[in-house]
Amino acid sequence: MNLLAVGSIAFDDLETPAGKREHLLGGSATYFSLCASNFFPIQLVAVVGDDFGSDEESVFLDRSINLDGVMRQTGICFRWKGLYGSDLNEAQTIETNLNVFAGFVPKLPKHYKNAPYLFLANIDPVLQLEVVGQMTARPKWIALDTMNYWIKGSPAALKKALQQIDILLINEAEAKSISGEKNAIRAAKAVSSMGPKIVVIKRGEYGALLVTTDMCIPVPAVPMETVIDPTGAGDTFAGGFLGFLASMGNLEETTLRKAMLIGTIMASFTIEDFGIGKIASVTTPTIQDRLKRFSQVLGIDGI
Repeated sequence: MNLLAVGSIAFDDLETPAGKREHLLGGSATYFSLCASNFFPIQLVAVVGDDFGSDEESVFLDRSINLDGVMRQTGICFRWKGLYGSDLNEAQTIETNLNVFAGFVPKLPKHYKNAPYLFLANIDPVLQLEVVGQMTARPKWIALDTMNYWIKGSPAALKKALQQIDILLINEAEAKSISGEKNAIRAAKAVSSMGPKIVVIKRGEYGALLVTTDMCIPVPAVPMETVIDPTGAGDTFAGGFLGFLASMGNLEETTLRKAMLIGTIMASFTIEDFGIGKIASVTTPTIQDRLKRFSQVLGIDGI
């Protein structure tokens, strides 16, 4: 059994108030799979170029991440250059070069097509639908991430994609944009009526909010004295959240509540270092220790 993830592998050049770094391994699939693999085996679908070498490959292979679905093409990987100012909740994009990612069409290996769980990271909703169509049977749940670029640029395709999924992960502005609602909870419920049974709103330093038709689970962010780099925090939240759900095999309320805590914990590790510096080396005991301490802060017993 595996959690199938489809997304991007990239290299990032970053500048934050803490400093500058270049050629950092990144991308939604990278952040997600490194976190989710702490809880459940991952099958990955992405595309890379000639600049993705053995050092980068070893980052994935050192964990329970299968790379049979990662296509190699002549050229260079997706590149993103970003700048964070005093407001670490929002990055300024300096430069984006899609490179080999520009022609990315996901193709699932045969042994990927019966995965019981599917995560469609932030890519074109047309491609997300194509991935769903390649599955031999519908997964137990399908989760999806998106962004304002697709909300505004491909609304029809995104609407069709929302009808096919069970879990949607987006930020607050995106939820309000899709729904037309100004309140986060009303926005989440309106989006839920479009297809996904569960809507998770990522709120950055304010935590996250899970909403269903009859449930609302708010979780604050882990208090952090120092934030080095928030890049990928949303993808690592998704990795922790969905990886744990896959490991439990159910969507019961108690499971969803703990999954929200774990997603928040994984995001807190991400922001402590540039790129994947922290999450690539985090261990299960470290995760469990922070989860225990965070639960105590929230007054939650039995975690």
